[in-house]
Amino acid sequence: MDEKRTINPILKTGLELGPIVLFFIAYLRLKDQIFTIGGTDYEGFILVTAAFIPVILLSTAILWKLTGHLSKMQIMTAVLVTVFGGLSVWLNDDRFFKMKPTLIYLIFGGLLGIGLLRGQSWLRMVMEELMPLDHDGWMKLTRRLCLFFFGLAIANEVIWRTQSTETWVYFKTFGLTIALFAFFMLQGRLFRDHALPDDDAKDENAKDDNA
Repeated sequence: MDEKRTINPILKTGLELGPIVLFFIAYLRLKDQIFTIGGTDYEGFILVTAAFIPVILLSTAILWKLTGHLSKMQIMTAVLVTVFGGLSVWLNDDRFFKMKPTLIYLIFGGLLGIGLLRGQSWLRMVMEELMPLDHDGWMKLTRRLCLFFFGLAIANEVIWRTQSTETWVYFKTFGLTIALFAFFMLQGRLFRDHALPDDDAKDENAKDDNA
C-alpha cells in the first residue's frame, strides 16, 4: 500500500478545485451555443460536461500519484461524475449531471446516519487528525453534518428542478462551496467546547491504534 505523502497545500487545492473552476469558465463561454455533432445538436452545457469528465479524472489521478492517497469522497465524486456526466452526454440530457450533487450528499448523509445509529462517528475516522475532539464533540458534529448533507441534497433538487441551468451552475460552483465553508465556521463553539488538549488527543489516538 502506498504511503500517504503531503504536497504543497496550494497545489492540492488547485487540483481539487481547478476542474470546477474550469467547468464554470467553459460554461460561461459556451452556454449560449449549439454544436452539431454526428447530426445531433448539443447545448454548450453538454459539451462542457463531456470535457469535465476527463479533467476530473486526470486531477484525481494526479492527486493519487502525488499523495499516494485518495479520500472516499474524492473517489466517489470521480465515479459519480463519470457515470452521471456520461449519461448526460450519451442521452443528451443535462438532468443526470444535475442530479449528481444530490446523490453525493444523500450517500454521505446516509453513511453518517448509519454510523450514528450504531453509536459511532464515522466522520471521526476521516477528520480526527485535523480536529481532535472528545467523543461527545464528534457525535454532535456528525449529527449536524448528517442533517446538513440532507439539506444540501434537498436544496440541489429544488434549484435544478425550478431554476435555469445558469442559476444551477452558479449554485453548484459557489453556493455549495460557501455553504460548506459557512457550516464549519459556525461550529466554532463546538470545536472550543469539545477540543482535546494535546496530551489527551495523543492518548485517544494511542487507544484507537491499540484497539
